[in-house]
Amino acid sequence: MRINNNVAAANASRNLGETQNRLSKNVEKLSTGYRINRAGDDASGLVISNSLRAQTSGLRQAIRNGQDGVSVLQTAEGALDQVNTMLNRMRDLAVQAANTGTNSLAARTAAQAEVVALREEVDRISSTTKFGSLSLLDGSFGVSTAKSSGFVSNANSIVVAAANTQLAITFNTGSATTGIVNGTVTASLVAATYTSADAYAAEVARAVKVALLGATTANVKALADSVKVTATAVTGGGAAMTLDIGGLATGQTFTTAGGATTAGAATGWTAMTTANVTGQGGSFQVGANAGDVINLALTASNQTALGLTTISLTGSDAAISATIAALDSAISTVSTQRGSIGALQNRFESMISNLQVTTENLAASESRIRDTDMAAEMVEFTKNQVLSQAGTAMLAQANQIPQGILSLLRG
Repeated sequence: MRINNNVAAANASRNLGETQNRLSKNVEKLSTGYRINRAGDDASGLVISNSLRAQTSGLRQAIRNGQDGVSVLQTAEGALDQVNTMLNRMRDLAVQAANTGTNSLAARTAAQAEVVALREEVDRISSTTKFGSLSLLDGSFGVSTAKSSGFVSNANSIVVAAANTQLAITFNTGSATTGIVNGTVTASLVAATYTSADAYAAEVARAVKVALLGATTANVKALADSVKVTATAVTGGGAAMTLDIGGLATGQTFTTAGGATTAGAATGWTAMTTANVTGQGGSFQVGANAGDVINLALTASNQTALGLTTISLTGSDAAISATIAALDSAISTVSTQRGSIGALQNRFESMISNLQVTTENLAASESRIRDTDMAAEMVEFTKNQVLSQAGTAMLAQANQIPQGILSLLRG
């Protein structure tokens, strides 16, 4: 019998500690509802469930995007419905005015006054139909991009205003020794402010080398190691720079200031700009992944776009017949636009239904991996709770074993 090392008590204590640890995890899982609360619970399961969770969250946002798309289409179609109604009324007036055997000039003038009022209302609807701040029917619907050269002129620095601002390098002259053919590669600069000519020259050299290495012609790729760029001090937002590329005429001087460039004969440099873009249509992100979009284009529906500016009911019979034809064309244009909107709305609604089913299935998959099976976890919790109570009792009993030594001392 020993008192310094109570092995039975140590064993009971160790088992009780393990049971308490399992019991703590049972309580955590039951209280959070998650089987995986930390990476240690299931490392691979955490990776998979996080991926599914991100996809599910993206799909839920895509559903909301699609619903917004439906709202945009309903707003536009509702306005076009009114335009269609007014066009039909104008056509009725034109048909009436064409009956010159019973309508005097005064009657046709009155009809023309109504046509003018209706045309103005078509313009008003076109300019005021909006979804939030986006105009839908004036021809400007879509992303607008301000024109920018990518360069900003400062007194003592060159500012590359936007990432991937591009310089197009054009090889205008071939070489008998290198076999370089005419062509263009594009160098993309990083966005930064360069107050040192050397720093700007180094960035241009880096961009040129990367562009050459990405060229499709092997001989052009071979020139990357021969690129040399030098520059004078940065003044007035520009830098006089010299570009040397082996195999071409060397020492070609160019400057960049506010996006403007000049170049020598062998190598041309052009600062690529982004022009103003309006009315190119909008894109709706309708999936969890990049590029999963539906594009929406809405054309102008004002009197100019519909060809209504010159219609008249007070002219000759031929003029009134031309007015009827113009109105038929306008009605056809608006009807076609409405048909396209209706087809796209049906597509959005089908897409939303599909996304809802997909989201439901992905959420179920993620739940099976990450969520706690409450029934099974309660069984495990009850088992560990009983073991904890039993372990505590056995530890108490093990601690009583050394007490037997006292009986030896009394003997």
